[in-house]
Amino acid sequence: MSITSASICAAADALQGFVGFNAKTGQHLVRFSEDSFGLDVPGESITPISEFVWVALPGGVMRLSRERLQLLAAQNIDDRLHLAEALHVYLRRSDLPEISAERRVLPRASA
Repeated sequence: MSITSASICAAADALQGFVGFNAKTGQHLVRFSEDSFGLDVPGESITPISEFVWVALPGGVMRLSRERLQLLAAQNIDDRLHLAEALHVYLRRSDLPEISAERRVLPRASA
């Protein structure tokens, strides 16, 4: 299986968990429930990881941030984060520019 930009983007969108910014320590924390953050993490800073790894650019385009992905990879909990091999390849390929893409939020299918 070859790894394409589309498969890397799909892997980024499949990431699990939440990131919140701890104001006291100045660090981002990873949790698997929005309710598991302490009082030092304001609610407005809590973001699904699949959105956290994308940085908004002018013109409605977003960039898949290697720096933010590296923050997640350093946690060494790939299985829980669902950090797929495609994202590890993307991290290793620093010789290529970061992926920029136009992203749209699609409505979730009702069960």
